[in-house]
Amino acid sequence: MRFLVRDRILGIGDDYWIEDDHGNGVFLVDGKAMRLRDTFELKDTEGRVLIDIRQKMFALRDTMVIERGGEPLATIRRKRLSLLRNHYRVSLADGSTELDVSGRILDREFAVEYDGELLAVISRRWLHVRETYGVDVVREDADPALLIAVAVCVIHLAEKEREE
Repeated sequence: MRFLVRDRILGIGDDYWIEDDHGNGVFLVDGKAMRLRDTFELKDTEGRVLIDIRQKMFALRDTMVIERGGEPLATIRRKRLSLLRNHYRVSLADGSTELDVSGRILDREFAVEYDGELLAVISRRWLHVRETYGVDVVREDADPALLIAVAVCVIHLAEKEREE
């Protein structure tokens, strides 16, 4: 499954649609303004909140938390620093599952893996539309909403880090 995201630097209060490869809106990323911490909601076409994304307060390093139905689903933080590639660790709430996100985040060229197996590829290479990137969910049994939320989080964290 491939999804298209109109790229813009995420700011608080920004809203944008994530489309399927036919141009139909599938998910709405709703940035919440007037909050103490960065907060986003991933909604379906009916406006139902599928996933909440928020910045974790009082963390030693920038951390984002993904929740579904008010329950923690995953925590995302920077793994290590490299000059050419960024690495983020996604710890799922079950405590034993970790996803690895690595690549050139700011260039929108990165992958999400579990135990060395590719789950999703985020890339601008397939597209000819400026300021758009694709989220290609490789595994059919993967959760597209979670993988899109992970992409939104790591891009947001990388953009914040670049600003600082």
